[in-house]
Amino acid sequence: MEFLVGSDAFCCNMASALLSDTVQRLQASAGEQGEGSTILQHINTLESIYQRDPLKLVATFRQILQGEKKAVMEQFRHLPMPFHWKQEELKFKTALRRLQHRVGEIHLLREALQKGADAGQVSLHSLIETPANGTGPSEALALLLQETTGELETAKALVLKRIQIWKRQQQLAGNGAPFEESLAPLQERCESLVDIYSQLQQEVGAAGGELEPKTRASLIGRLDEVLRTLVTSCFLVEKQPPQVLKTQTKFQAGVRFLLGLRFLGAPAKPPLVRADMVTEKQARELSVPQGPGAGAESTGEIINNTVPLENSIPGNCCSALFKNLLLKKIKRCERKGTESVTEEKCAVLFSASFTLGPGKLPIQLQALSLPLVVIVHGNQDNNAKATILWDNAFSEMDRVPFVVAERVPWEKMCETLNLKFMAEVGTNRGLLPEHFLFLAQKIFNDNSLSMEAFQHRSVSWSQFNKEILLGRGFTFWQWFDGVLDLTKRCLRSYWSDRLIIGFISKQYVTSLLLNEPDGTFLLRFSDSEIGGITIAHVIRGQDGSPQIENIQPFSAKDLSIRSLGDRIRDLAQLKNLYPKKPKDEAFRSHYKPEQMGKDGRGYVPATIKMTVERDQPLPTPELQMPTMVPSYDLGMAPDSSMSMQLGPDMVPQVYPPHSHSIPPYQGLSPEESVNVLSAFQEPHLQMPPSLGQMSLSFDQPHPQGLLPCQPQEHAVSSPDPLLCSDVTMVEDSCLSQPVRAFSQGTWIGEDIFPPLLPPTEQDLTKLLLEGQGESGGGSLGAQPLLQPSHYGQPGISMSHMDLRANPSW
Repeated sequence: MEFLVGSDAFCCNMASALLSDTVQRLQASAGEQGEGSTILQHINTLESIYQRDPLKLVATFRQILQGEKKAVMEQFRHLPMPFHWKQEELKFKTALRRLQHRVGEIHLLREALQKGADAGQVSLHSLIETPANGTGPSEALALLLQETTGELETAKALVLKRIQIWKRQQQLAGNGAPFEESLAPLQERCESLVDIYSQLQQEVGAAGGELEPKTRASLIGRLDEVLRTLVTSCFLVEKQPPQVLKTQTKFQAGVRFLLGLRFLGAPAKPPLVRADMVTEKQARELSVPQGPGAGAESTGEIINNTVPLENSIPGNCCSALFKNLLLKKIKRCERKGTESVTEEKCAVLFSASFTLGPGKLPIQLQALSLPLVVIVHGNQDNNAKATILWDNAFSEMDRVPFVVAERVPWEKMCETLNLKFMAEVGTNRGLLPEHFLFLAQKIFNDNSLSMEAFQHRSVSWSQFNKEILLGRGFTFWQWFDGVLDLTKRCLRSYWSDRLIIGFISKQYVTSLLLNEPDGTFLLRFSDSEIGGITIAHVIRGQDGSPQIENIQPFSAKDLSIRSLGDRIRDLAQLKNLYPKKPKDEAFRSHYKPEQMGKDGRGYVPATIKMTVERDQPLPTPELQMPTMVPSYDLGMAPDSSMSMQLGPDMVPQVYPPHSHSIPPYQGLSPEESVNVLSAFQEPHLQMPPSLGQMSLSFDQPHPQGLLPCQPQEHAVSSPDPLLCSDVTMVEDSCLSQPVRAFSQGTWIGEDIFPPLLPPTEQDLTKLLLEGQGESGGGSLGAQPLLQPSHYGQPGISMSHMDLRANPSW
């Protein structure tokens, strides 16, 4: 009804059909509801009123619908997308019906003119619109042909716009937007317009002398232009090549000709489609009429780049599929300014040629793929994906290839990141407003706590993937892409179950957890590492105050060894997922069932478990080695099947006083546990005044696979915190085997003392009491105990160690 504008014969016929259909529906509805004859009388009265002028019914319906539309817009501000698609479809169908009606009128008028039947002419004049009284039949026919050709051009514009929308949707689908890939509806529209074109062309040709030569030539020219535009616009890239394309890697692509079934038929030799690589400059020249063949010279060498364009009757389509394309090499063009190779956009040009119709009119078909970035190494993939994401999201229809905005509204960026996240991870759980606030703080380096502060801001391409984040070694996109990869590979189910808050800052975590009971924890993506997830939880300090600790982030590799759910189950100090959900209730479905009994080969199963041993926080600002004890838990419970023991030839040395950090030991995999056996042979020797004078080096493994103990002559800078290291030095066997006495050495300075043998149990007890912090005692007594470095700050992270005395001694 919205598109029934005017009072011509077509509109009157459509209005009459609408009235008839409305009456039938009302009568059927009244009969189903058992309404009495009074309702039926009202329906008959309605029919009699509008039957005299059905266009009034159209006007009434239009007024009602406009009121409903206004009410919906006031509440929701926009109409749903399905409504727009339905509206567009009705608009085209109405235009097509009008064209078919016009062609019927033209045919009747032309036949009447050729017969010279006056009665037929008068009858037809009552059916068609004439510009003024006194216009003859020939002028009426010419005018009707011109009006119908104009309506065909309008319908063609609707189809071309729909094709552009399909292309744009295809591009947005590269970022994860939903996309209806089927080209069947578009092919049906194009074929229906070609049918109208053929009928009009026949009518113009049959009119002959009834039309003036100038009018006839103008109509033929306009119709041919409609056909040429339709044919060239109906050659589409149905299967796009990868938008990040690596050289020497096979890929596929496919094209489809929507009018192939109409024009190609079954030729003896089907036309060949050729694929060539073109630069951005060449792609620009293709859009200019003066530049045919501008893309003839390929900027890269593509192998297996010709395929025949063939009709498929079962599939009702005409297409060409490239199954084994391979870009052998690429010729880089000149780049502007600071542009890197991963910002250089190219495209694949698909081209074919054939002759059309009896006149053998040559037709050149060309279709450009979506812009792509060519890389030669895998480490370029991340930055290339950023270029493609930006171009797919923010390019405009009918743009000059491949121009895209350098700065876009933050709201649009949020939509893009959300689409990409959901598509890449494979979840229907998108990002929340709180997530966007954290992302805005990160990309703008602005700690504003109000979402409105970022609502009207814009983000630039440089901020997205050129500028390094403050205090980091990576860009915003590189960090976000790492989160995507980690979540897709290891955390999809956790995210979909809303167990991961993820995008949240440390400061906000503190505000959430500070007033929660001990053991409350949440999961967040690491802010300082690419592709890591960490556990933040509440513990109590020595004074009883709550403290927030962040466990060293887990990477995808870590989670492939032991899943996140099992790691959470391993840590007894984690009790409730924020805010108050018991962890077993939240993560039970993510626990791996424990194997009971022996396996099929008769072995007792061995399990790797994670621990973060910490009875209470140990505050100190300085890095100092505390009392050396024979029991260290570096993250994994002991496993007898994975034990390595120090032999008698491995003798620890005693060295002058130094404060050394302990670098991470790289000799063993996280799955292995190491037992350090500290039995002593000769109890008569004394220990040094302070075991703070001792340090261990685990830089290199012993040739026999054992832990070496070597002197540290220089302080070593603290490495990044270890991931809850999976190495355990077991207490249970610490006195089970002898270790050779400390080797003798020469000590220089005022702290000279003779070589030492292991202490007695009384000596150990005394030293351990001193190490617990007795004032005024040995060198350790005046020193505060080590406090674990908070995640992301310099210093030694001791979250994986327990260097305090073991009371069981």
